[in-house]
Amino acid sequence: MIRLLSTGLLLALCCPAQIYLNNLPLDHSSIGYFDARSNDRAAQLAAGNIHLEFRSDGTGYLAALLDYFGINADSQGLVFSKSSSQAGKISPRNPRAIYFNDEVAVGYVRGSAAMEVAAVDPVRGPIFYTFAPDEAGKPALKRGEICMHCHQGASTLGVPGIFIGSVFPNAEGMPARAGAIITDHRTAFEDRWGGWYVNATAGEQRDRANAVAPDPAAPEDLQKLTMKFSPTGYLSTTSDIVALITFEHQTQMTNFITRLGWKARIGEGSIDSDLEAMVKYMLFTEEAPLREPIQGVSSFTKTFPEQGPRDAQGRSLRDFDLETRLFRYPLSYMIYSRAFDALPEPVRTRVYRRLREELGARNRTDIIAIVRGTKKGLPDFW
Repeated sequence: MIRLLSTGLLLALCCPAQIYLNNLPLDHSSIGYFDARSNDRAAQLAAGNIHLEFRSDGTGYLAALLDYFGINADSQGLVFSKSSSQAGKISPRNPRAIYFNDEVAVGYVRGSAAMEVAAVDPVRGPIFYTFAPDEAGKPALKRGEICMHCHQGASTLGVPGIFIGSVFPNAEGMPARAGAIITDHRTAFEDRWGGWYVNATAGEQRDRANAVAPDPAAPEDLQKLTMKFSPTGYLSTTSDIVALITFEHQTQMTNFITRLGWKARIGEGSIDSDLEAMVKYMLFTEEAPLREPIQGVSSFTKTFPEQGPRDAQGRSLRDFDLETRLFRYPLSYMIYSRAFDALPEPVRTRVYRRLREELGARNRTDIIAIVRGTKKGLPDFW
C-alpha cells in the first residue's frame, strides 16, 4: 500500500493539468486482477518459500527484503505526511521511508512490524501486499483488496497503480484537504513534495518540501521545519532529490503502461487516446524544465545509470542530465520493463511506430541509435 496521500484526500486529487479517466473493471475476464496467479517479483515470497534475515538494529527485515527485490537503499525517500494504513505512526519526527527499483516499491515506518510492498505484474499492473509477522511470528506477505480504495482511481489513471502526492501538512504531518495534487515529471517544482523531506546539495528552486503549515487557518502558509529527526532505524540518512524525481516519473509511467494494456485486453472502446498519452509521457513531451541544475546527495545518481543497458557508444536512457531536465536522452527507461514487453503485440508495435515517428520528427538520432543498440525485438521499421 504505497499510497502517499490519505484516503480522505482522494476527492481533492485532480488539478487542472490532470484528466480524470474512468476506472477499468478489476474483475473483467481478460484481467482477473484478484483471481489469477500473480507474476510479480513478490509472488514467490508471498508463497512462503523464501527465508529472510532479521536485523536487531531496529530495521528488522527491511534490509533483507530490499536485498531480495534488488532494491538499493540509496533510493530512499522520506515522506512525513500522514498516509498509508500506518498514518498514525507517521510524523515529521518519524517519516515513512520509500525504496524502489523498476518493478517494486517498499514502504517502511520505523517502529512498525509491518511493511508495504507494491510489485508490478507485467499484465495486471502493481499488486499490493502487506509484509508482517503472522501469528507464529514468521514474516508473511499477504494481498489485500482494501488497497484498491486508494490505489485505483483518478490518481492512477483508473487502474491499479502507484502515485506520489504533494500536500500542505500541519506540524504533525496531517495534510490539509485543499491543495493536494499528484506529481510527476510534468509538475512544476513549486508544487512538488509537500509533506516530504528532500535533500540536495545544489539547486534552490522553490518547492513545498521540508516544510509544514503550523497555522490551521492558513494551511498553504508553509514554514521550513526547524526540528530534525534521528536517522537511527533507517538504512540511509537522506531523502535524495534525484531518486525522488526519478520515482515520480516511474509511478505514472507504470500507470500509463498498465492502462493501455488493460484497455487493449478488455477490447471495449478505442485505445487511441490512451496510446497517444502514453507516447507523449514516454518522450517527456510536457516535462517541467529545471530552472537551474540540481545535484543529489546519495549514490543514487551513480548507481541508477549503472544499471544500463548501454549502446556501443556507452550511452543509456538512464543517463541523467540534471542541468535543464531529468534525463540526457528523453525516452523513458521503462521501455525495457517487463510490463512494456507484455503489451499485446499489435499495441506494442503501434507504440514503437509512434515513438519512431516522433523521434524522427525531433531529429533525435541519438535516442534512436540507443534503442536500436539496446532493445531486443524491435520492429523492422526501427
